[in-house]
Amino acid sequence: MKVGVPTEIKEEEYRVALTAVGARELAEHGHEVLIQKGAGEGSAISDLDYEAQGARIVPDAEAVWGEADMILKVKEPQQVEVGMLRAETTLFTYLHLAPAPDLTSGLCGTGATCIAYETVEDASGRLPLLAPMCYIS
Repeated sequence: MKVGVPTEIKEEEYRVALTAVGARELAEHGHEVLIQKGAGEGSAISDLDYEAQGARIVPDAEAVWGEADMILKVKEPQQVEVGMLRAETTLFTYLHLAPAPDLTSGLCGTGATCIAYETVEDASGRLPLLAPMCYIS
């Protein structure tokens, strides 16, 4: 599977959805990891860090969205990103769709599989991907 990480474009968002170590883990398990050039800079992760762990740096968002089978993001896709989402793609990110009916409609219209971090439950019914958010201040 090709796993892609685009640069976050939402205003004031500097995080990246995958660390260099995460890229290594995916690569070691047979996945190809595509990182948009500069995607990790806001989190102090260089393109060289990603490359050293087996990721391939691609020049722009279009390359990530056009090539990846799965897209990893931090925040909900912005309108231009929804337009790049393909039916055969899986999007994995925080979506927070309740206050965003236009985004919900747009995502549904793409035919893509969209998984919201905030809805992933473990076997005990807990929301493990929300737990780290309570520690961020």
